[in-house]
Amino acid sequence: MKKIILILTLFISLSNISYSDNHYPITRDSELMIARGKFAYQNNCASCHQVNLFGAENWKGVDKDGHRKAPPLNGTGHTWHHDDETLHKIIKYGLVGIISDYEGKMDGFKDNLNDKDIDSVLAYIKSFWPDDYYQHQINLSK
Repeated sequence: MKKIILILTLFISLSNISYSDNHYPITRDSELMIARGKFAYQNNCASCHQVNLFGAENWKGVDKDGHRKAPPLNGTGHTWHHDDETLHKIIKYGLVGIISDYEGKMDGFKDNLNDKDIDSVLAYIKSFWPDDYYQHQINLSK
């Protein structure tokens, strides 16, 4: 019995480790995932990217501190130009964590969101995109 528990524990541990490396593309096929993503988005992302995903007003400009403003995530910005791995890393580590000389406000959410939460946020965001943008981005992520 102990061997079975040990094997199951090892299997579960390894599956969690490999999860973040090979789970792309992230689709918008699951209503449950989108609902989970909406909840996580509203609690972590909406304060900058807005509840409606429209981004900050005049988002192509800079704020009073000289930092770039939060872009829209609803398909009217450039989010769909990036593959899932890049988007996942931006949410998890922030631009601060992946671009060495980045001076901005996009911090990572690794302390608030696990990998599945991040994927759910991405599924939610993708649910706003037009089909052609969505298909383009899915192809980037394969």
